[in-house]
Amino acid sequence: MAKVKEYDVLVVGSGAGAIIASQALAQGLKVALIDKGPVGGTCLNLGCIPSKLLVYPADLIRQIKESEKLFIKSTIEGIDFASIMNRMRRSVAKSRQQIEKSLKASSRLDFYNATGHFVADYTLGVGGQKIKGKKIFLVAGARPLIPDIKGLEKVDYLTNETLLDLKKRPKSLVIIGGGYVAAEYSHFFEAMGTRVVVIQRNERMVKNEEPEISRLLQEKLSQRLKVVLNTEVISIKQEEENVVVIGKDKQSGKEKEYRTERILVAAGRQSNADLLAVAKSGIKLDERGYIKVNQYLETSKANVWALGDVIGKKMFRHVANEEAQVAWINSQGLDHKHKVNYLAAPHAIFSWPQIASVGLTEAEARRDYDILVGRARYKDVVKGEAMAEEDGLAKIIIARESGKILGYHIIGPYAPSLIQEVVTVMNNGGDVSSLARPIHIHPALSEIIIAPLRNLQ
Repeated sequence: MAKVKEYDVLVVGSGAGAIIASQALAQGLKVALIDKGPVGGTCLNLGCIPSKLLVYPADLIRQIKESEKLFIKSTIEGIDFASIMNRMRRSVAKSRQQIEKSLKASSRLDFYNATGHFVADYTLGVGGQKIKGKKIFLVAGARPLIPDIKGLEKVDYLTNETLLDLKKRPKSLVIIGGGYVAAEYSHFFEAMGTRVVVIQRNERMVKNEEPEISRLLQEKLSQRLKVVLNTEVISIKQEEENVVVIGKDKQSGKEKEYRTERILVAAGRQSNADLLAVAKSGIKLDERGYIKVNQYLETSKANVWALGDVIGKKMFRHVANEEAQVAWINSQGLDHKHKVNYLAAPHAIFSWPQIASVGLTEAEARRDYDILVGRARYKDVVKGEAMAEEDGLAKIIIARESGKILGYHIIGPYAPSLIQEVVTVMNNGGDVSSLARPIHIHPALSEIIIAPLRNLQ
């Protein structure tokens, strides 16, 4: 390797890591940004942005098909799968090109389009070059977890990354896993006309959500596709045009065969920390292989911070963006260090119905608090009734004595947008009165946010 090149700030990962690079450049520092590409990180290229560009047309299809409940009869003349996919790819490429252009604009930024790995303390090897940073930020992300299933390596399976390259709609699809990726892409592919089977090893889909929300999602999806729960995929084999998936019921032990054109593996995520060889710099991992950080996002090595999917806390881009801001502030040597308010960090699942959550679940809250819980259906407010929304649900969890909002969970139309009001109150330290006091427009769907307060118990 050539002589070591030194930088003030070294950032691994061009997703949320780009925020840190920008902050460092604004201070006049010499910065190295490392990313094997594509630039922009998982969210832009492989995750939330392309998936939402695909899911939205699926939402429109469902709206049209469900319009009959409002006595509107309509038909869909055709669905151009290839054009939907091409629109997504064009949009992602345009955004990526803009980022690439900005990376070339600064004379104080060196971009290394390669995989970096530690070779010594504060030193990484990148494409035959050694580079060293006074301060290092690890924002290296995660990748699809590929389970150890007999025969899987012998078939051409899809992941949330490779499915974005599809040119032709699969006639049938088995999805292995029942989390966020499975919830969103089962909705998408079924709407496109694919026969979908979801095989989930746990007792419910999106198992970290409130049980009643998981049950309602399963119920609604099961009206459109097959959801198989508590089943372990034990083997896979190719037979002529089809892939044969063997699932074993975890209770009865019975095996069942599923024949499909394609398989989507959506069994979870794996930290990219192993690719960084962090042990060579004294950076510790947890038992799952994610980089260990304290509440200030500091690793076990001084002047090295980690954030985003590589630490495995809340693996969402908006959370990583907040972590980037906090990590940068904490790197400035101020007397007061900042923490991420994970309690007020929301997430959403763009399935059909949509799901949004913030804070603790009821089970989590009961471990540490005396709580009150309130629920309301969309149909309990006038706008929900007007929409003929029979099943949507909102649920609030508050501390009985203080009125502090501990959690809020929604399943139904516009859930990701509706929950933002609750997130704002929680982030500003407000209690339930801060949610109830403002005047809500009547009859707007936002009334669903305060409706559960009428049913606290």
